[in-house]
Parts: sequence; C-alpha cells; structure tokens
Amino acid sequence: MDPVHPTTAHATEPARTALPRDGDSGTPDSGTTAPRTTNARPADSRTRDGIITALSRDPLTRPHAVRNDAVLAACVAVLGVSLALLTGDGRRPDALGWALLFAAHVPLAWRRKRPLPVMLAVLAPIVPYHALDNHHAAPVAATVVVLYTVAATGTLRRTLLIGTVVIGTTLTVNALTNPDGLVELLRIVGWVVAVLLLGLDVRVYRQYVAAIVERAERAERTREEEARRRVAEERVRMARDLHDLLAHSITLIGVQTSVAAHVLAADPDRLDRAAVAKALDDIAGTCRTARGELRATLEVLRDNGGPEDARGPLAGLDGLSDLVGAARLAGARVEHRVRVEGPVPAAVGAAAYRVVQEALTNVVRHAGPEPAVRVDVSDRDGVLHIGVTDDGTGPDPGGTPGFGLVGMRERARSVGGTLDAGPRESGGFRVTAALPLTDATRKGQAR
Repeated sequence: MDPVHPTTAHATEPARTALPRDGDSGTPDSGTTAPRTTNARPADSRTRDGIITALSRDPLTRPHAVRNDAVLAACVAVLGVSLALLTGDGRRPDALGWALLFAAHVPLAWRRKRPLPVMLAVLAPIVPYHALDNHHAAPVAATVVVLYTVAATGTLRRTLLIGTVVIGTTLTVNALTNPDGLVELLRIVGWVVAVLLLGLDVRVYRQYVAAIVERAERAERTREEEARRRVAEERVRMARDLHDLLAHSITLIGVQTSVAAHVLAADPDRLDRAAVAKALDDIAGTCRTARGELRATLEVLRDNGGPEDARGPLAGLDGLSDLVGAARLAGARVEHRVRVEGPVPAAVGAAAYRVVQEALTNVVRHAGPEPAVRVDVSDRDGVLHIGVTDDGTGPDPGGTPGFGLVGMRERARSVGGTLDAGPRESGGFRVTAALPLTDATRKGQAR
C-alpha cells in the first residue's frame, strides 16, 4: 500500500527587476518580471518528505527489503567495529569477541522478513559477547536496530514480552559482569525502553496511515460504483424514453401512411386530394413532434455546460390531449377524462404521460380497426390513478413480446408506483397504474 504524502506547496519566486542585457543601454527596463510559480522545493522539505515516506511505508511489503537490510547490516557492522577500535571505554575484543560481534550483525540482513528469529539470532552471540566483558558499546547499534524492528512490526503484547525478556537478560548479564554499575544499568534499561516505545509509536503511525489510505480507497470505490450505477440508470431511462417515443411515433406514421395509401388506391378516378393531403400533413406533424422529443431526449448526451441533471422540460399531464388527438388520427375512438386537483410533480407527470403514450400505442398497434378507448386520469387519496381500456382484439398471443409493458412498469416503479396490465374478461385490454402523490412529491422534492 502506498503511503500518504503530505501536500507540497509550490514555491513562489519574488519579483525581480530586469537587468540590461549586453548591447542594451545602461538603463534597466521599466517593468519587472512577474512572480512565477515553480515546482522546486527546498532541501529541508524534500528531506522531511523522505522521512515521512519511510516511516509511513509498511516495512513488511517494502520492495528490495533484503538488499536494503543487507546494506544496513554492513553499515551497522562498520559502526560497531569503529567503536571497538577507536573508543577506549572498554576492552578490545579478542578473536572470539570479534567472531561474536560479526555473527550478531549478519542476521540483520533479514530483519524485516523474520523479525523475531532475527532478534534471537542477534541476541544469541551478543549475550556471551557482553558476558566475556568485551567492548560493550560495539554491539549497541545492532541491538537497537533489532529491538526497533520487532517493536515496529509486532503486536503490543509481543513487544512487552520481548522488552521484559531483554531487560531481564540485561540485568542478569550486568549483575555478573559489573555488579556495581547501577548508573550504567539504568542507562541501558532506559535505552531499551526508549527504542521499544519508538518502534511502537512508528507502528501505530503506520496503522493510522494505512487506515486513512484504506478509507480513501473505499471512498473512491464507492464513488466509482455510484457513478456506474447512475450511468446504468441513465441508460435504462434513455432506453425507455427512446422506446416510448419511437414506438409511438413510428406506429402513428405507419397507420397514417396506410390511410394515405388506402385513399390513393381506393378509387383512382375520383381521388380525394383533401384526404390525402390531410394524411400527409398528419405524417409531417408526427415527424416534427417526434424530432423535437428525440432532440430533447438526446440532449442529455451533450456537454453544454449546464447542470448535471438538466434534461429540459419533461412531458406531463398537459400533453395527454396531444396523445389522444394523435390516436384519433390513427383511427381510434378515444374518450379521455382528466380530474386532477392541484399540481402534479414533474417526475410523476412524466411517468403518467409515458404510461398513457405506450398504452395508446399498443391500442393502435394491436387492438384492430377503430377500437373504442377510454383514458381516465384522476387523483384520489394522494395517489394519481391512470386507466386505459379498450374493446379491441388485443395482442397476438403468438407474437414476439416487446418491451412496452416492461417499460411502463419501470416508469411506475421509478416514482414509487405500481402498474397492472392484462386482458379484460369482456374483451379488450386494460392498463391501470397508481402513482403516489405525497407531500414531498407535490413540493417537487421527490424525483
């Protein structure tokens, strides 16, 4: 997991007076260079970022861990040898002491792969090294590194247990080699506790950073899932709109074209030009209406700088008379009645419009010649009731089912309503829908 980097501010250079170039007059330019922004950062900022990055990164998953730890082990070994040779506060190691000192540094190359076994492998030669009263400062760096690693990568319980064991061993060895060195003993115990606390603090900080990164990734996944869900909903909505629009318009155009063809072929010697012209005008009007609705439906695909959910005016109950008129032109005998008191939310009105549109389209397509249709829209008890019934023959049972009924049900569900559709016992077909009109939707707060 990548660490979280602190925000780096851009450095701004101060305005400077432009100096004359070679060959120019000695008078400097009257203007000054404007402040410019650069990406350069001061050295202390880069150093601070590097330290924070190193502390934030999980040591168990860091790349090139063995190689870096081997370099660290070599550096710590050089430091230990330098202390043993250059400082005179202890006995210089003999051959066995040198062997134990080098043996304590070799396991550090795997300190992050196996922290606990490496600690045991480091402390195993260090204990006899101190017991033989060799130079006591030489292996201190190796001890600090291994104790820090165990505390930074382990649990709190294990760190406390290891600290107890190390301090107990230190007390024992110091009691055997230097029983009068109380100050030295306190100093050693203090260093051990400080190193363990530092490792615990770094581990807690890494866990905190990991939690922040995990929450950020989860929030990003949630945003992506929400975006995909909204895209899917918008795709379904547009599919419904296009289906309702094209099915209704193409059906009407087909019926009106059939009427014009029938007039032309019925009696060529006495051509009713007025009937043909009216049929063609109806076709042209249907095409213009369909073109306008299609443009409004597809406008959502264009990035015109408007608000995200700006979709233009939605069709509502005031457009039902146009649907009824178009169905009458197609040959249906339609009676409609709208009894609605008060405003209807735009989403509910659009759903009602599409339900009636699809129902009349199915009547014109499947009900046979000149069917009698009744459209009734009313609001009762906070619910908008829609009913479309006809006395036609109904759809062909052997035909391929379409998406009309599915689209109408989705329209009703989109505003929290229900829809039922099926054949009538006395013949014909019935479509009924109930769309709730709550206080929130009447105020336009529900979509």
